[in-house]
Amino acid sequence: MTKDFIKTLIAEYQNLIPTIELVDRNYQFEANLNYVLVGLRRAGKSYLLYQQMQRLIREGHNIKEFLYFNFEDDRINSLLLEDLDLIKTCYEEMYDCRPIFFLDEIQLIDKWEKFARRLADQKYRVYVTGSNAKMLSSEIATTLGGRYMVKEVFPFSFGEFLRFSKIDIRQPNVLYIENKAIQKVFDAYFRQGGLPEVLQVQDKRAWLSSLFNRIVFGDLITRHQIRNDFALKILVRKLAESVKQPSSYTRLANVVSSVGKKISVDTVIDYVKYMEESWLILPFENISAKLNEKESNRKYYLTDNGIMNLFLTDPNTSLLENIVAINLRRYYGKEVYFYNSQIEVDFYVPDESLAVQVCYSLQDVETRDREFEALLKMSNRLNVNYLMAITKDEESEVEYHDKTIRIVPVWKWLLSLENQ
Repeated sequence: MTKDFIKTLIAEYQNLIPTIELVDRNYQFEANLNYVLVGLRRAGKSYLLYQQMQRLIREGHNIKEFLYFNFEDDRINSLLLEDLDLIKTCYEEMYDCRPIFFLDEIQLIDKWEKFARRLADQKYRVYVTGSNAKMLSSEIATTLGGRYMVKEVFPFSFGEFLRFSKIDIRQPNVLYIENKAIQKVFDAYFRQGGLPEVLQVQDKRAWLSSLFNRIVFGDLITRHQIRNDFALKILVRKLAESVKQPSSYTRLANVVSSVGKKISVDTVIDYVKYMEESWLILPFENISAKLNEKESNRKYYLTDNGIMNLFLTDPNTSLLENIVAINLRRYYGKEVYFYNSQIEVDFYVPDESLAVQVCYSLQDVETRDREFEALLKMSNRLNVNYLMAITKDEESEVEYHDKTIRIVPVWKWLLSLENQ
């Protein structure tokens, strides 16, 4: 790239910043910290960079202070580490002020972390995004040396989705005034997912399918030089169909092999790791399993309901459990588990002393007793204080033996998380 071209891009990006219309997302950044934002492709990482730049403008910063650079810009050829210094030099030739760096999808530059560390050492403020979990590898973490705060970026929460739909739950009594409207919007969120751009397109299924193919071919097949792309696609489909049950590597290998081209257990392990690295799937471990089984027999959820819904013919119960999994991970981080030892409980959050069953409906007496009995037994084994059953629409609070179990509709539970 020539200097003139780089300078043109810097100026073009700066002119774009104030023109982008944003719905304020529930992410805050401390003034004196540097950040690495990671997550699924199109989950809104770039969106958060623009949000932060607009916030800084409102606080009195000049737009010329921002060195934003999008490394996925299709006008840019492959870059090397030394090109990062060239971008910095070009900015310094344009402006006298000290820049704040916003480096979007920087994982495309090999050894980018060395540049990021040097910026931090020189006391620049830096925001970095990437769609590859290798950004958090031990090697990179060692290089960055605690100089950056890591934030996982998820698709829109339900509250953010509502604000985009012009319903602000932060207003007084809105839950009562807009109850029917909220439930209608939730049905779209439930089936289409929360990726910000999906709200702006008419053919949402086609857009989601295109994004999925881009993740598969760009982030998985091309990056990892996968030759058995048919097996990879089947594996994704089987994981989507199996979100409600633990899946061992051996079982997955057998299922995929039975459908088509044979695949080994070692290859399945690699493919699952690649999917995790692209943030396509979220793994959950069994808190009651032996150490060697925690890794090899996990539950897997997709990071967005809209993508998962591409693969399901009878989606309701799977989408319900998946949306609960996404949001437990969003609000409580990686310390969320399931429990499977003679009894099954869908989710357990140790830090909150919370056990959660997910059930589309509890109207059937046998179903209700089975779900409640599992919660009761688990609470006695692990001394859990809060028991919850998340349903599609039902709400009540019941006494079951000597325990209180709260039954809550999923949309109300999601909104309650926003106020924590």
